[in-house]
Amino acid sequence: MRGMKRALTIGLLLAIIGVMTGLVSYSVTLYRLFCQVTGAGGTTQRVDADTGPVIAREVTVYFDTNVAPGLPWRFVPLQRSIKVHLGEQALAYFEAENLSSTDITGHATFNVTPDKAGVYFKKIQCFCFTEERLEAYKKVEMPVTFFVDPRLAADPGAADVNQITLSYTFFRSARPEGAEDLARFGTIASAAAGKTLFESQCAGCHGIDTAKAGPPLGGVVGRAAGSASGYPYSLALAQSGVVWTETALERWLAGPQAMVPGALMPMSIADESARRDIIAYLKTLVATRQSEQAAPKPPPG
Repeated sequence: MRGMKRALTIGLLLAIIGVMTGLVSYSVTLYRLFCQVTGAGGTTQRVDADTGPVIAREVTVYFDTNVAPGLPWRFVPLQRSIKVHLGEQALAYFEAENLSSTDITGHATFNVTPDKAGVYFKKIQCFCFTEERLEAYKKVEMPVTFFVDPRLAADPGAADVNQITLSYTFFRSARPEGAEDLARFGTIASAAAGKTLFESQCAGCHGIDTAKAGPPLGGVVGRAAGSASGYPYSLALAQSGVVWTETALERWLAGPQAMVPGALMPMSIADESARRDIIAYLKTLVATRQSEQAAPKPPPG
């Protein structure tokens, strides 16, 4: 009888030790899951799409980057800050460069401050979701698509939040197997990213089918420069003979005045991948317009 009690006691103690060992082993994972659900510690949230409304309240999002010791990378944001309305999808770019002679896999950790904004900061696309490999001496520009949930405005505890800082730190990865290649961001144009860029950087002056300060850009790919009806183009652009091919649009967005001296366009887009994405989006407007024109019209009446 005494031996049975001793065995039960030993078995119970071993079970407790096993549970405690398991909790210790998975504590980092469990804590990460807890943070992802609650936003604790400024942990941002991951979502598939922005489906909520856009409201008038604005916040300014600042960007901060760090590289952990032992990782020979340069890692910087390509913009200091972005001002967004709550619910408005935004796109930011970061640049990473491998300064070493060997391919290296890194992993980015992230958080936002103030901590109470973490549950409302939603990322749709981010290089921080996976292990990332960067080839020796390679440099890439990486996008992050995000929005700040409009429910922030209904939180009395967040009434004072008008600035949010998104911080990243890249570490050398402990699990380099199966890592994705960061070079993918430098070669594939994204029409979805281009739409976001267009809405944030171009839509203030250009409509799709209506002129604003600038001419309408629906169907611009393949169109002769200065030919949209009803818009007062500069003489320089109207007589330029330019046709808006992808190559011409790339040159134009990189430097309108350098391409067509005397043109009135005051803005340029310095980031090459951003130009590529905007052009990819403009191409979809051509395809959409052509499909609408080809669709059979309903009979009158």
